[in-house]
Amino acid sequence: MKSIIIIPTYNEKENIERLIEEIRKLNRDFHVLIIDDNSPDGTGEIADRLAEKYSEVFVIHRRSKLGLGTAYITGFKHALKNNYDFIFTMDADFSHQPKYLIDILEKAKRYDLVIGCRYIKDGGIKNWPLHRLILSRGANIYVRMVTGLPIFDSTGGFNCYRKEALKEIDLDTITSDGYAFQIEIKYRLWKKRFSFKEVPITFIDRTRGTSKISKRIIFQAFFLVWQLRKRGQATF
Repeated sequence: MKSIIIIPTYNEKENIERLIEEIRKLNRDFHVLIIDDNSPDGTGEIADRLAEKYSEVFVIHRRSKLGLGTAYITGFKHALKNNYDFIFTMDADFSHQPKYLIDILEKAKRYDLVIGCRYIKDGGIKNWPLHRLILSRGANIYVRMVTGLPIFDSTGGFNCYRKEALKEIDLDTITSDGYAFQIEIKYRLWKKRFSFKEVPITFIDRTRGTSKISKRIIFQAFFLVWQLRKRGQATF
């Protein structure tokens, strides 16, 4: 069974090569798809060199910074077209540690969606300032209260989807980005009654490069949850 890890990048030259090397050290047959949004720092060129060096690394270049949500959709379409069974998403900045990939993959053999969760027993966050921790924890509680989505980490990006689940989602109808994208894709799968499992991870704030979180992404997620609630039992 084939597995692919989708890694969107924008200005991650300090991280992307180290991340690929750490994934390769796991000695598992993980393919990696780097989706670079025309990073001005040369991340795309580094990704191309990695693809030339390793047959399991692939790169898609996009013309500009088009957003995290559309990057994932591009990656999902590539994975489905190439018949990958397990489709991972993870960040490029080492906040998602490669060591968890093996456990997540094992769980994905029994569940349609496996979520690397910061907010269950044995999960956690390191090196975040208090205000960001409060914002993230509060946002996930808010999502559960408004939508009923029974997930503790609906905004997290370290996930594994089975192809059978993603095939049931009309990816072209998803327009949200960032946190909102993570919430919406999970909500849609839940409404279609796919199974899910949260596994504990420790999220470590980046030590190299800069965060891409913006106020626009936060506000988009805030309003999305009410839109999802309004749709209620609608079929996506």
